[in-house]
Amino acid sequence: MSNKRQIARRIKKEIRAEDCSEIAVEAINRHLTISINGKLNQKTIIRSLVGMSANKLSVHSINKAVEKVPCETSVRYHLSKVDLDSLLALQSKILTYSNDQILVPRKSHHFAIDFTDDPYYGECVDVNKDYVIKSKMKDSTTTFYSYVSLYITTKGQRLTLAVLPVKKGVSKVEYIRKFLVFIDDAKVNIEVLCLDRGFYSNDVLSFLQKENIPHIVPVKKHGQELKKILRGNHSRYARYTMRGTSGPLDLTLAIDVQYLQGRNKKFGNVNLGYVVYGIDWKPRRVYQVYKNRFAIESSYRIRNIVKAKTSSRNVVLRYLLTIISFLLKNIWVALQWMVFSKVQRGPRSINNDLFRFDLFRLFVWEGLRKKLKFVTFVAVLRSLGRLEGG
Repeated sequence: MSNKRQIARRIKKEIRAEDCSEIAVEAINRHLTISINGKLNQKTIIRSLVGMSANKLSVHSINKAVEKVPCETSVRYHLSKVDLDSLLALQSKILTYSNDQILVPRKSHHFAIDFTDDPYYGECVDVNKDYVIKSKMKDSTTTFYSYVSLYITTKGQRLTLAVLPVKKGVSKVEYIRKFLVFIDDAKVNIEVLCLDRGFYSNDVLSFLQKENIPHIVPVKKHGQELKKILRGNHSRYARYTMRGTSGPLDLTLAIDVQYLQGRNKKFGNVNLGYVVYGIDWKPRRVYQVYKNRFAIESSYRIRNIVKAKTSSRNVVLRYLLTIISFLLKNIWVALQWMVFSKVQRGPRSINNDLFRFDLFRLFVWEGLRKKLKFVTFVAVLRSLGRLEGG
């Protein structure tokens, strides 16, 4: 029996700290190969990276917290051997390592695609110039490493299937095309794909129609014709022709009307328009399904809790740490589904309060304790030469 099955069988009875950490280590170790020199073990490097994420440490600070890790220079040297193309090919396999515990083959799901930015305070040089993105001021900087992720928004099964670094010159259509491949590889189907206003363009919408992908995209209120369509007192469907360099594109709009009733000191109604394709839902359901897309924002907040610190210019190192942060979130979702969900008539429900993410993060860190051997206070004093034998 494989180690993965042994852990899965044991977890159904109890969750152990070492299982939480070893699932993450095995997910990476099974797919990623790092060329190692000398007696150093690949798993030791991977455990160091997982430990960095679990406790928001850097390559420098993890070396101060645990004993059985290679020095900072050695870690950086060996990770420099990992190439970006290999990581791009492997990232979805790493992220979906535990998904077979949740996802039913060929079942349809709601998906979302979105971008998240990591602030970068260093210089833009030849090694990273294609991946440092300029954007609006946030966290005291206008330069970022940006990532685009594919996410399942179905309640209880909110998993990140893939995450890619944003590269200058690569279109949104190209990212969507790649994500469609990952969805097919995961052996699940698309019930609907929810995209934000950043994807509202002729190129994206025409591509989705040609690929016959059911989708929801909120409209941008540009032009008098569209503003006129988005005025009314009842929910409805409407037709609209989008103009673009590639020619006119016929769109179907679902318009949900909501009455403000004094919310934010406003009254009257608001017309919420969405481009829809491949679905036959009432406008209110379109609104409610699209609203669930914002679950991807919570995935970014969780991911930031376990985002290791780095000031490196190395695109591959930053990307690997990003993959690990999303992996830890996925493992937590899988454990909640396996252990803390009720099998009952109707939808499966999960008691989130029994296993919060902060508790899972502590389990991961504790699970690494025996493997990496935490530095004790006595060891610190000895390293400073303040005890005999130091």
